[in-house]
Amino acid sequence: MLSKHLNKNNLHHAYLIEGAREEIVPEIFSFCENLNIKTSGNPDFCHITIDNFKIDEAFDLRSMSGNRSFSPAKKIFVISVNSFSLDAQNVLLKMFEEPIENTHFFLVVPDTNSLLKTLVSRFYVISARQGLAEEAKSAEKFINMPLQKRIDFIKELLVEPEEEDSERNEIVVLDSTRSKALKFLNALESTLHKKLISKGTFDTGFFEHIFKVREFLRMPGSSTKTLMESVALIVPNL
Repeated sequence: MLSKHLNKNNLHHAYLIEGAREEIVPEIFSFCENLNIKTSGNPDFCHITIDNFKIDEAFDLRSMSGNRSFSPAKKIFVISVNSFSLDAQNVLLKMFEEPIENTHFFLVVPDTNSLLKTLVSRFYVISARQGLAEEAKSAEKFINMPLQKRIDFIKELLVEPEEEDSERNEIVVLDSTRSKALKFLNALESTLHKKLISKGTFDTGFFEHIFKVREFLRMPGSSTKTLMESVALIVPNL
């Protein structure tokens, strides 16, 4: 998927890749290895997987990217993020406006629509959203479930993740329940849209509800469980 966008002789300084990180990140690693860039034990290669990218992470990234490299080779940052705070995006705006020589960024996100348009404009954008196949399968099953099964599904979806160890040049923070809910909502909305189009009908009522739930999920302090249970109640059985 990525090979047609990545030119090893003319790398863009910053790529924004939309899709499933489980499929995209290994492709980036493989591409880097083909450039003879080591992806482990290399202080000039940094892999960050983080749920919510806040202003502190933005300042840390700006600091790390500005440090002198340990070798004449390229400095690479592979960053997988589910959501960004507005403050963090504003910090990154200035950073990506001024490219750093021999430093390249691969930013992987599930949905570019959640980012400021001015920030997106700083990147070479690649969409690989077809990689979200597992979420789409779950959404299809969810639509056909009776209410109690939907509630049980949501309870399982929102189980808190366990911590993982990380390598010296890799920072790993697993998806929060809020981020998993947002990913599932994106897949559910897309699946519902396709099913309604195939039936020749289109009722926007529950789409408006999904939109509102998505907005509330991005607000600190909101109840993920309550919001997702409201989706279980409103989505029609098709």
